[in-house]
Amino acid sequence: QVQLVESGGGLVQPGGSLRLSCAASGFGLQYHTINWFHQAPGKERAGISCIGTPLGGGRSNYADSVKGRFTISRDSDSRDSGGYTVYLQMDSLKPEDTGVYFCAAMRSTSGRCSLQGAMHYWGKGALVTVSS
Repeated sequence: QVQLVESGGGLVQPGGSLRLSCAASGFGLQYHTINWFHQAPGKERAGISCIGTPLGGGRSNYADSVKGRFTISRDSDSRDSGGYTVYLQMDSLKPEDTGVYFCAAMRSTSGRCSLQGAMHYWGKGALVTVSS
C-alpha cells in the first residue's frame, strides 16, 4: 500500500510562490505515477500535474491552467524504504489558485502519467490561500 503525505501549504500574496511536497512511500510505489490535484472552494477536484515513474522515464504533464507557472519534480529518498518526495513548485500564483491541493498515486503499467484516470491512493491535502 502506498502512503502519501502533503506539506507546504499556506497563505501567499498574488504573484508569489509556494512549494508543496508530497512524501510518498510504501510497497509497490515504483509502479505508481504521482499526480497533483487542485480543488477550489465549491468546485470539483481537477488534475493539474503529474509525473511518471522513475523506470518509465519520469515525464511530466500539466493542465493548461498551470502550464508555465507550476513545475513538478521528484527527489530520491535516501531511506532504505525506497520512498521519495514529489514537489510542486508554484510560481506567479493567482487568487484562483486558492484551494486544497492533493497528491495521488495511480498504478501504471507503462510508467507514463496522465491527468485523467482513477487514482488508487490519496493524501489528505494541503490548503493554499492566495490573497492580499
